Amino acid sequence: MSYQVIARKYRPQRFRDVVGQEHVTQTLANAIQQKRIAHAYLFCGPRGTGKTTIARIFAKSLNCTGGPQVDFDDDDPRCREIAEGRSLDVLEIDGASNRGIEEIRELRETVKYAPASSRFKIYIIDEVHMLTKEAFNALLKTLEEPPEHVKFMFATTEPEKILPTILSRCQRFDLRRIPVPLIVKHLQHIASLEKVKVEEAALEAIARGAEGGMRDAESALDQLISFCGNEIAESDVLSMFGLTAKSQILEMARGILTGETESVLRALNDLAKHGKDLGRLLSELLEHFRNLLIYQVSNGDLKLLEISEAEAGMLAEQSALVNTDSLSQIMEVLTDAEAGLRDAASKKIFIEVALIKAIQARHCVRIDAVLQQLQELRNRERSVTASAERSVVSPPKSASDLRSDHVAASSPAPLVNAAAGGAAKFDSELETLWRNVLEAVGRVSPFARSYLVEAHPVSFDKNIFTIGFDPEFADQLDLVNNPRNLTLIQTKLQEQGYAGVQVKLIKAEAAILGEKTEAAASVPPPTAALAARSVGAIPEAKGLKTAVAPLTVEEFKNDPLIQKALEIFKGQIVEIRA
Repeated sequence: MSYQVIARKYRPQRFRDVVGQEHVTQTLANAIQQKRIAHAYLFCGPRGTGKTTIARIFAKSLNCTGGPQVDFDDDDPRCREIAEGRSLDVLEIDGASNRGIEEIRELRETVKYAPASSRFKIYIIDEVHMLTKEAFNALLKTLEEPPEHVKFMFATTEPEKILPTILSRCQRFDLRRIPVPLIVKHLQHIASLEKVKVEEAALEAIARGAEGGMRDAESALDQLISFCGNEIAESDVLSMFGLTAKSQILEMARGILTGETESVLRALNDLAKHGKDLGRLLSELLEHFRNLLIYQVSNGDLKLLEISEAEAGMLAEQSALVNTDSLSQIMEVLTDAEAGLRDAASKKIFIEVALIKAIQARHCVRIDAVLQQLQELRNRERSVTASAERSVVSPPKSASDLRSDHVAASSPAPLVNAAAGGAAKFDSELETLWRNVLEAVGRVSPFARSYLVEAHPVSFDKNIFTIGFDPEFADQLDLVNNPRNLTLIQTKLQEQGYAGVQVKLIKAEAAILGEKTEAAASVPPPTAALAARSVGAIPEAKGLKTAVAPLTVEEFKNDPLIQKALEIFKGQIVEIRA
């Protein structure tokens, strides 16, 4: 007998021999036992997962002597004819080479005739998605109401290319990629029958390279036996198919998580020199990080992962090096890189850049997390403000009381007070006043508030309200230093009951040292009446509301805040609405 390749020699002949597709074989077996056999079936799935094999086994179950039955005899003449491709009543058609309307018209003519010697006339069309639209349309009527003796079985790797009208007339079965442990177990069985000694690590490498396809794994084993003889080591598999050792994948992943950029790039360079498949390397890195992410979110549940015990220990170790958010960022970078790799002019350079980005992604923070933290800070600020307001003695103090407390409790230096208790009390009230003014300013000019939020009140003495900016915020001081903003602050102070107050902006560092500091700006009171302010006049001023005059179009365009915003964002004013 002539030589048969392993994929054909050990092709499953019964439902129970099919590996990893129990959800399909069990359903078909139940349909046979319950005599609920449809007229059309569609088997979908990746290559080498058993689509055509299951269709053949199903055909044998339907046409075997004494059938339909699940447990048929392999030596039955009809079953042997089907297995050897000699049956006149089971026709296998290649959709890629018989895709035109003429071939389908011929098929429509032949379905009218009864089977030669079997119960059913069965048409198995492989790669059915290759049929033209016209061929599908010609098949519709026959597929909808076929003769009782006709059964159709379609197989495809791309079901999305099949017309919906065809899909709706078939029972569809989606075959899964076969897990690595099941492929390893099946290859071990074949190796024992072939009397070949294969390292378990070599079988795992073959299974990983097959990407869920049993036929690919069997073909790789067949090729390795021809290359190595009766003993196969992991190094043989890696060198022949350009695969990367699992230990190297784990070490490179560890380098990414710990930020060892130099060692990661050196490892990539060594793999490229030895002719490794860099595209597969990227895919295996992504698969490892996927396993690591699942390990973290499932609290170490290994049932969701197809890994060995040794790899599980490595996952536990690496899980402590990274959090879930950073891991998601790394996976996003590698996923984008895998999608764009096919169009890259140089795969090595492209992957080098992707690995560097993945290392940097460990420190990235999502914008939604930043916004959440900002909201928490705002809520905390509001709660502190509300607490400070509740701590003020009711009724509120007048401006004269606040100023007298300040004079009694402070020395000439603005931030140094004689009595610690009085200083603390004054500072608290001053901070509360500033927060209220800041919120009021923000309702009129959010731009001004965005810069003033970096400032803090320094002192309130002799009708002068001093606001300080740290040196690092000198730019904000320059931007907010214009008559309009200072008048706005004066107005909001007036609404709080402090009319006729001048506003002084300074660098806080100079104020703290007690140095003589030139005011960044000093604006006189808005009106003559406010200039003649007295302590007794404050209660009347408390209810006074003074609006800030709106800007003209030219004033708005020339506003320093607007100009700075345009400079930062490299934008331009398109439209101004009142």
